Amino acid sequence: MAKKKAFALRINEEMLKAIEKWASDEFRSTNGQIEWMLMQSLKDAKREPKKKEE
Repeated sequence: MAKKKAFALRINEEMLKAIEKWASDEFRSTNGQIEWMLMQSLKDAKREPKKKEE
């Protein structure tokens, strides 16, 4: 599993509420939903991280 790094994220209240609702609808945590959204955006832009060989 990839190492995770914590960082602060500033986001407006309305956007956070919408993400929290979406996360709940998908049975994910808010953090998990944001990670999923970011990965989808990276895939769409063909910029997803390369998988390391173990």
